[in-house]
Amino acid sequence: MTIPRVITIDGPAGSGKSTLGANLATQLGYIYFDTGIMYRALTLAVIEAHCDPHDAVAVTQLAEQSLISVHAPTHDDGRQYTIMLNGRDVTWDIRQQSVEKTVSIAAAHPTVRQILRARQRAIGLQGNVVMVGRDIGSIVIPEAPLKIYLDVSIAERAHRRVAELTARGESIDVVQLTESIRVRDERDRHVMQPATDAVHINGDTDTPAQTLAYVLQLVANCPALR
Repeated sequence: MTIPRVITIDGPAGSGKSTLGANLATQLGYIYFDTGIMYRALTLAVIEAHCDPHDAVAVTQLAEQSLISVHAPTHDDGRQYTIMLNGRDVTWDIRQQSVEKTVSIAAAHPTVRQILRARQRAIGLQGNVVMVGRDIGSIVIPEAPLKIYLDVSIAERAHRRVAELTARGESIDVVQLTESIRVRDERDRHVMQPATDAVHINGDTDTPAQTLAYVLQLVANCPALR
């Protein structure tokens, strides 16, 4: 079987995996595919349909019926991709707070993940793609020649988020933020499945540029990606 030219990056929320994935894809001329946007698009459909995100049967039915597709950017407005939901551009809609608060609930159902994983795999097998998510290297594309697991401590993720919000002139309760990250991690624990052969990277101390440089070296040393 031909090994697809795919690099997978898994890790917890706020670990910087999306930044790493986007920068890596740019450097390599690959497609950047944040698989989480598919779950966000489905969650938007759940909210708009006034569906209970805890209802596995209803959410699964929506997953089966919803046409979700990911494309290269169609507008020069800062987007890294265009995501369509039933023929509608929802690239920015999926960033709403209501989606942010609900996505980990709607995405937790095994039947939902099974449906979307199949769609994600189809995109990945086209090759020349950097895929970012929670279980890409272990479940979606286990044959990927290079798998990364990027981990960052809760304390460091909270610190980065506080710095980001402060820079925007917003205030945040650090204790409350730290707890919300812990709760999110616990909720995501059952879907967070690092591949056994993934290269584990601790992002607590390195800058994004240093992490990118390290991964680029891994790519250079991977025969299947040359």
